[in-house]
Amino acid sequence: MTPIRRKAGRWLANFLSQPLLHYKPYSTINSDHFLALLQPGDVLLVEGNTRVSSTIKYLTQSTWSHAALYIGDILGQGLDAETAPTLIEADLSHGVIAVPLGKYAQHNTRICRPLKISPDDCESVVRYAADRLGLAYDLKNLIDLGRYLLPIPPVPAFMRRRMLSLGSGDPTRAICTTLIAQAFQSVHFPILPRVEILADAERQLYGYTLDEIHHIRHHSLYVPRDFDLSPYFRIFKPLQKLDFDYTAMKWKDQLEAELILVPGNVERQRQRSA
Repeated sequence: MTPIRRKAGRWLANFLSQPLLHYKPYSTINSDHFLALLQPGDVLLVEGNTRVSSTIKYLTQSTWSHAALYIGDILGQGLDAETAPTLIEADLSHGVIAVPLGKYAQHNTRICRPLKISPDDCESVVRYAADRLGLAYDLKNLIDLGRYLLPIPPVPAFMRRRMLSLGSGDPTRAICTTLIAQAFQSVHFPILPRVEILADAERQLYGYTLDEIHHIRHHSLYVPRDFDLSPYFRIFKPLQKLDFDYTAMKWKDQLEAELILVPGNVERQRQRSA
């Protein structure tokens, strides 16, 4: 990129990274609860609260705008949810970085776990991502995203995925899902491969042992929701494996009813009304 385009990209990165006003998650969960469920190799999907998050959610027609890879204690700095860098992500302003789980404690999230991946392959996936710490964010991809904030006609749904793959393709740069997709593709673990049904001539070529063959999609075509849609990932919501008891939840109407029954409360309420 030329110096002018690089400067423009950085300005746009800062602009798009600004949080949206009035964002409120539907539910939040204590960061420590994530540790009871997460395993190295899990993909954490996040509903972001920034300007670029809205763009990605619009283009992909999905709740999820960001993805990070849980790596456990591979960096040797512990597992503290609030301080230890246990997630690897591609950040607009800082490139590929490691961050603590606590960063997303106040966001809507979902956990995607690769099905039956071998321990060795899982470690290779985590190592692949860790080895790319420090890479720059693909600002050309960011510019392509940013222009959709302008008042232009709606983009047809069938074109949106392709529009997210307009990045530079520079191997020293990454976006969040590109990095994770490349990590899993390095061990040939499927996300959403393209399935080709073989014709008879092709089946004969392979000795009639195959009815279909899988093709790896280019890593730039993946978006966060693909990990949610993939049949090769098990989906967890943070409370599913914890000791959740709905009867222990505190509801305002019940608490107010209980307060009325406390001796003296009715009289005090009458005095306040008067």
